[in-house]
Amino acid sequence: MTNCLHLKCKISLAILMTALFSLSLISCGGGEKADRNLSEQTINVVTTIGMITDAVENIGGERVEVNGLMGPGVDPHLYKASAGDVTRMQSADVIFYNGLHLEGAMAELFEKMEKSTLTVAVTAGIAEEQLLSPLEFTGMHDPHVWFDVTLWMDAVRQIEKTFAELDPPHADLYHANAEAYLAHLTKLDASVREQVKVIPEDVRVIITAHDAFNYMGRAYGFEVRGLQGISTATEAGTKDVQELANFIVDRKIPAIFVESSVPRRAVEALQAAVNAKGFAVEIGGELFSDAMGDPGTPEGTYHGMVEHNIHTITKALAGTTK
Repeated sequence: MTNCLHLKCKISLAILMTALFSLSLISCGGGEKADRNLSEQTINVVTTIGMITDAVENIGGERVEVNGLMGPGVDPHLYKASAGDVTRMQSADVIFYNGLHLEGAMAELFEKMEKSTLTVAVTAGIAEEQLLSPLEFTGMHDPHVWFDVTLWMDAVRQIEKTFAELDPPHADLYHANAEAYLAHLTKLDASVREQVKVIPEDVRVIITAHDAFNYMGRAYGFEVRGLQGISTATEAGTKDVQELANFIVDRKIPAIFVESSVPRRAVEALQAAVNAKGFAVEIGGELFSDAMGDPGTPEGTYHGMVEHNIHTITKALAGTTK
């Protein structure tokens, strides 16, 4: 697969202009936030991906007002910060982002924001030895940690720790909220493990457009294949499609999956290549990978997103949702 770092950081002129504009705004930012007492006011939080937004809202509760930058269908690998995003971040009391290069073009912006605003990578709460480092990612870590629920729990604890340090008088509240959320996630993890059991071991394979599901594979016993590597900014070539098509035919994998935040064309091309070899593979449904579902729907929460994914995978690979 194409090395995702061989994006050669294909940053467009638009991103560069945004970055320059961002830095000019940050240079005007005030250091007074560090001395502000937040215990008697609502904490203004900016988050990136929906999974972080969900955790922050559950842990912060009524103490926080959360502005999530990346909604349904948004690909964080390719996301470009707007001037409005910069303004929101500049006025925030704390910014939570994933880190591990998930937010691609925004990495330098976060570094500059640290000078005026508390900026936290939630993956800093995960021990490095627990992180995956695929060879095609050239020594860097796979950022899609939320697909191992137990690993994501460490990111949740990082959020709790940050709030407790930012607002010590309410530390007990954040701890109680975090414990309730973590108990919910413990049950979610057990549910996923139970549902995986109905899928025959020889077809426990998740095939999607990009390798977002490696942590899920390690945690719950799936083999994972993707056309585009870790980042959606890479491109799948004809050789990639044909090699994966041969794998599907040889293993008789019944279904492949599209993703809500990635165009369908690569997976549809793969399906066509498999069918041309005389084997019928189905598109088993849509999975949520780098973004969650619409607000107000079950899939618009972290729990609902994970449940949707495992139900979809189970139905497609085992012919059942139980």
